[in-house]
Amino acid sequence: MKKVLLSLVAVAAITFGANAQTEKGKIMLGGNVGFNSTKVEGAAKSDVKFSVVPNVGYFVANNVAIGTGVGYTYNKAVSNSRQNEAFVVAPFGRYYVGLSDQFKFYGQLAVPMAFGTNKAVDANGDTGAKLGTSTSIGVNLAPGFAFYPTKRVGIELSVNGLDYAHNEYKVESTGTKVKSNSFGLNADTFAPKLGVQFHF
Repeated sequence: MKKVLLSLVAVAAITFGANAQTEKGKIMLGGNVGFNSTKVEGAAKSDVKFSVVPNVGYFVANNVAIGTGVGYTYNKAVSNSRQNEAFVVAPFGRYYVGLSDQFKFYGQLAVPMAFGTNKAVDANGDTGAKLGTSTSIGVNLAPGFAFYPTKRVGIELSVNGLDYAHNEYKVESTGTKVKSNSFGLNADTFAPKLGVQFHF
């Protein structure tokens, strides 16, 4: 009887350890940061891209989290005389499936939105007049894997997945609006995204 009781306690402990990061009431913090600089031949300055989008999620049930990312993107391209700055909001929902004590598969549904301003850039990299405003609203369904080396840290590997976006650009000088829609599958396993989430 004692052995059976100890076995049940051990199994319960393993199960608790496996679900501890994604159980109801837990909070996860993370996000993404990106930086890229490209030297353009003949240009005085390099093209520069920068983004920072921290996120927070709350587990409303075991293995089910909802949350949002809020951040900023900056893209100054001397090569095509444009600069874009955008405020980004990306609400999301996630569902986790345990594969082992330390590995979980997840699917994430996100609704990324970006509201930006476009400005002219001269050959010296100086910013000029406002050219227009841009709005992008999309839906993204992406798979990923999470590895938990500790109870508080999750290392994530994901791909872009299925993606839809509605884009609108308003020309400042005329008020003309240009709209476009894009849809695609971009599950490139050769260009995965690596991230870290902290669980509390």
